[in-house]
Amino acid sequence: MIARILKWLMLLQVLAVLGVAYLAMQAWGVASPAMAVLLAGAMLLAVRALIVARNFWESRRLGSPVPREYQLGIMGAARLFFGELRATLWASSWGMLRPRLQAADTIAGQGLPVLLVHGYVCNGGYWTQLSRQLAQAGIVHKAVDLEPINGDIEAFVPQVGQAITELCARTGSDRVIIVAHSMGGLVARAWLRHDGAARVARIITIGTPHHGTALANLAAGTNARQMSRIDGAPSGWLAQLAASETPETRALITSIYSHHDNIVTPQCSAHLPGGRNLAFGGIGHVALASDARVLRQVLEEITIKNEVAQPPSAPHFA
Repeated sequence: MIARILKWLMLLQVLAVLGVAYLAMQAWGVASPAMAVLLAGAMLLAVRALIVARNFWESRRLGSPVPREYQLGIMGAARLFFGELRATLWASSWGMLRPRLQAADTIAGQGLPVLLVHGYVCNGGYWTQLSRQLAQAGIVHKAVDLEPINGDIEAFVPQVGQAITELCARTGSDRVIIVAHSMGGLVARAWLRHDGAARVARIITIGTPHHGTALANLAAGTNARQMSRIDGAPSGWLAQLAASETPETRALITSIYSHHDNIVTPQCSAHLPGGRNLAFGGIGHVALASDARVLRQVLEEITIKNEVAQPPSAPHFA
């Protein structure tokens, strides 16, 4: 569904560029059609950049303090902004329009299979870069597309369960590793509450608002309300989810997050007590799953879990 929506939005953007280019030639005196199109494209890019800049401004205004070791200078802030802009443009203008994953090099795969769970208003196309690295490592993986995009998080739980069943049947494994971005981490935790830990070896969340995000208050949908913060506190749904979890449940979760997340605010909301928490700096929300440092960490977490899960005589993937 999100792919269809994004394709229509891309069409509208193309029409807007052509319309502005025509206006530039007719009313602004631009003689060259190519220059008019370039000018219109630059204006569209500026609008997209302003949206990203606004999110960064709001996230800092409402955010948690950045630890000294993660603070950025001017060049670091510029890399943060343009890295997030690039990731946002790529995901919304290409990756999620044609959601395809790379096949693993081996049918049986290496180690435990991986289920990828996307975040709010996304689809499986978000995972293109990670999918490529998983395939190169011979790790069988699958992405689930959560529908409807504005639905109740609890309604996504059976979809995750079905995807796990299919992945286990395909690989012959009795357990999977879940890698989830943003809202997907909350979906994974909700699934764990309903189905228990029998079929999951590890849950790796990336940029997940475990205690809610103030920016969700501005978004639409039941899932946005569940991810929101009310008077500086997690929503009732988030509080109930946390109360249902045991220390053993939390110990299954690795939370990877950035102190410069421009969607999860306050950024410390991604820190999950009782879990394994791995903080980064200088990375925006969308860019988290394409940043080389984060991808290396995710693969390392998967490798560690596979080494623990396999018998001593079993070969480990490189």
